[in-house]
Amino acid sequence: MAVRPSLLPCYGCRLKLNAGLDEVVVLSTCNRVEVYGAAQWVQSKVQRIFEQFCADIDVTPYVYVKEGVEAVEHLFSVTSGLDSMVIGETEIAGQIKNAYLAAQQSRLTGPVLNRLFQTALKTSKEIRTHTAIGRGATSVGSFAVELAEKIFDRDLSSKTIMILGAGKMGEACIRHLAKRGARTILVANRSLERAEALASEFGGRALSFDERLNALVEADIVVSSTGCPTTVLHKDEIAAVLDARLNRPLILIDIAVPRDIAPDVNELNNVYLYNIDHLETIVRENSKLREQELSKCNDIIARHTAALLAKINPAPERNQHEEVELVPGWTFGCFQSQLQPA
Repeated sequence: MAVRPSLLPCYGCRLKLNAGLDEVVVLSTCNRVEVYGAAQWVQSKVQRIFEQFCADIDVTPYVYVKEGVEAVEHLFSVTSGLDSMVIGETEIAGQIKNAYLAAQQSRLTGPVLNRLFQTALKTSKEIRTHTAIGRGATSVGSFAVELAEKIFDRDLSSKTIMILGAGKMGEACIRHLAKRGARTILVANRSLERAEALASEFGGRALSFDERLNALVEADIVVSSTGCPTTVLHKDEIAAVLDARLNRPLILIDIAVPRDIAPDVNELNNVYLYNIDHLETIVRENSKLREQELSKCNDIIARHTAALLAKINPAPERNQHEEVELVPGWTFGCFQSQLQPA
């Protein structure tokens, strides 16, 4: 399951109107869809929240619910990259900031969530400043590059690398590739202007999206991270260019959600497909240092959580009906799902 960035305000409005939330922020990343809300009562809203995304599909096995303090700590942990597949990754803070700004600009937030998300971003900054949680490879894009290095024995200088999608993930991959010595970079994107801007920055070559299949003849590694809701590379399309490749291996790294590349391309000779799930092995090898820093990070989160809740509910004489209760983020896994809300 995934929600396109342009639809975040739309789904936020649905949740506010139909699920009874007073304030709401919707977050959708490569491995999570979450709803953060504020409301007086929680229990009766849970089922109604899920129905706004997928009324005909039971997502219950993939759901977790957090309230109050646990909800605050969860958001702070997510924003700081502690709940990511890559511990300490840096891209999530930007994704959360964009989700919050989209909700704020659509007037979906209020005093509770404004303070909550602003404190979350502040907490994330303090953790990165005062701990070593972000050292080393800290994003899915950087791990995709590490995978490519492992496959080609750490020498990318003679390899041709094509990036499908010139968004933030594609840009991050190109930056990592350039640092690792990659010299021939192709950038294919639906907006040729965006592809040209990114390619020129790194001495690469821009392609129109329709040229991606012809470019497969010369590419050694393809990293795909488009925002397309449907598959962009199919088995028959790749099979059609294999003869022209003269038996050279083709490495495909799909870091998009929903998936960009059809899984059955792995059935082709000399074609090797890796997706986010396959990156977990590399993640585990690189997470030991970050895990040692987790206790420091959790202390910072606990301190900011206590301070935030004291500000939200400062007056002990308030009665129960005057209290503002924080509603959690609901997260359902999206690794295997191709569901794309219309």
